[in-house]
Amino acid sequence: MKRNVAIIGGGQTRHAARRHDVNQVELVNEAVRAALADAKMTIDEIDAVLLGNMEFFEGCHMTDCWLADGTGAYGKPGIKITTGGTVGATIVCAGAHHVASGLFDKVLCIGFEKQEEGDTGAILSGVAHPLFGRSMAGAAVGYFAMMGSSYMAAWGAKEEHSAMVAVKARQNARKNQYAHLKLDIGIQDVLNSRMLAYPIRMLDMCPASNGACAMILSDEKTARDRCARPVWIRAMDTAHNEQFEISWRDVLDRRPKFSTTCASRIYRKLGIADPAAYFDVFEVYEPATWAELQWYEDLGLCAPGQGFRLVEEGKTGIDGPMPVNPSGGVLSTNCIGASAMLRVWEAALQIRGDAGGHQVPKEVRRALTTGYGGTNWTVMTALSRNPED
Repeated sequence: MKRNVAIIGGGQTRHAARRHDVNQVELVNEAVRAALADAKMTIDEIDAVLLGNMEFFEGCHMTDCWLADGTGAYGKPGIKITTGGTVGATIVCAGAHHVASGLFDKVLCIGFEKQEEGDTGAILSGVAHPLFGRSMAGAAVGYFAMMGSSYMAAWGAKEEHSAMVAVKARQNARKNQYAHLKLDIGIQDVLNSRMLAYPIRMLDMCPASNGACAMILSDEKTARDRCARPVWIRAMDTAHNEQFEISWRDVLDRRPKFSTTCASRIYRKLGIADPAAYFDVFEVYEPATWAELQWYEDLGLCAPGQGFRLVEEGKTGIDGPMPVNPSGGVLSTNCIGASAMLRVWEAALQIRGDAGGHQVPKEVRRALTTGYGGTNWTVMTALSRNPED
């Protein structure tokens, strides 16, 4: 990139199934004020505002215009972005490119969702082709059910392994003051939860959350002048394909997938061969438990068919050698327009050492984040403590 780009501030709201205490403008403003306070800046110092959400889910369009009071965007350049579940990460990438290009020095990025004001499940049920895309129906539960069935048949994993992922996520969330589902559960609780579509049970899936996240990106001079602990964006990449062509439904499909393609490209940019050793923490977008197990393999943290062994051995736990989603992840908090941005912000907090109760115990210098959305899009972002790292 032409100029180094740093995250110099950020903030998020309290996430919950219901936020009747605020409207959309107030919800977004809650995150914006937190980000400005964290960066010790005022809105007048921001050069541009980038906003994103899945507007179909609330049924309110042109949110960049009518939320201007809450975003602070009045009179400033800006863009409204919607790319599905990846939207929060796409906003970060767009903001980073605007800073790296020299067009702006300080960009405010915002992602949000207030799902209680719409019907996300109904919208997702109608987004796909009724024949070729039928696995996306029912808010994607059918899609992840096929993934789980394929994974078990191919590698011999059991339902208990996906339950381990669910337990890890919700127990981590209990340490995160902003998380939505803070559940004190065990493996048997997951296995006893309501079956949605075999082998997906209620506790195997993410919730529908309300919340927002905001981040401030800057050029290197501003970061060094204004921020004691900037977190640097070292590389970004994105890849996608239609879910009925090449997807996770058949884990033995060896054609290049969106996730493996994106991972290989970002590793090539960084010049690394062993991501498990290079990165200290991972924040991945896992809408379902089985998706996290597949992410382990697609990211090269283990060999194909060994993802369930990682969680079985505790290697991806908050105190493990390769912690995955110490924040609780999407399984615990899924305000869709902000979910992928939360992965980036939570990873930045880990590098800063500011994650509070869910800070991993080892030193964190580098982190990798992923965003995922329909239909099989991914956006990956690599962060580090130093711009040369």
